[in-house]
Amino acid sequence: MNLLKLIPLLITAVILSACSGIGVTGKEVTVGGKNYTEQYLLSEMTAFLLVDEGFKVNQMNNLGSSVVRSALENGQVDMMWEYTGTALITYMGEESIADPDAAFEKVKENDIKNDIHWMNMSGVNNTYALAMRSEQSEELGIKSISDLSDYINENPGELTMAADAEFANRTDGLPGVEETYGFEFGSGQVRQMDLGLTQRTLNNEQVDVSVAFETDATIRNYDLVVLEDDQRFFPPYRAAVAINQEVFEKYPEIEEITARLAESLNSDIMRELNYLVDIEGQSVSVVAYDWLVENDFLEEE
Repeated sequence: MNLLKLIPLLITAVILSACSGIGVTGKEVTVGGKNYTEQYLLSEMTAFLLVDEGFKVNQMNNLGSSVVRSALENGQVDMMWEYTGTALITYMGEESIADPDAAFEKVKENDIKNDIHWMNMSGVNNTYALAMRSEQSEELGIKSISDLSDYINENPGELTMAADAEFANRTDGLPGVEETYGFEFGSGQVRQMDLGLTQRTLNNEQVDVSVAFETDATIRNYDLVVLEDDQRFFPPYRAAVAINQEVFEKYPEIEEITARLAESLNSDIMRELNYLVDIEGQSVSVVAYDWLVENDFLEEE
């Protein structure tokens, strides 16, 4: 975005912040977020929408997962976008649930005792995935993990995979995928490395398959294909709004405001937005604002 386009955005932000802070409505919330791009974007988009509806918004971003969760529980943060899988498995110590709706309902039920209300589950699914180069996926006819399983069983020893040590060895990682889908790479075919290198190694044609996260910007950058998890092995990590119950009761309109985002966002859109920030180097605020304007959430000033 050039400077001329940025100036109206900055002026708008100042005006909206001023209007929300002069006590016309008296509505004020604190939006929390974790310390990576996707969370910055979700927090920023939410803040823009709330300010547009007359709220004064404070943001507490760049927090570790457990830190922002604690802040939500103790009221330092009023609301945030959290992932169903993170809450269910990490915070609540429950077994993963493959069905996204069932996982969401379980998390919602469990968090009642913590005075946290869950709402507006989106299509953004920041879960594990297996990825291939687009051209090789097309050439071999591999579109899903079942397709991958069939190919490996018919052509043993041909394909190799890049994975970090954790994914390569955990039962909810590659061993579980192999057991569920009925195939095996073999120890010599799995190359272990730091997670940040796996997709670069795939792009460089040093391996045929890589572990990834579904909303990762590098999938877009390297023109990779996410293989369909057709047997739904990987637990859903769907982004949804978690809000302090007292704040929700005070401002029930937040549900409708954030529902607009939840109904519009999915993994493909989130991956593209992450790409604009992580790969093209655009600012989080500009990417968030532009997307909201382009999709008629806000009027451009």
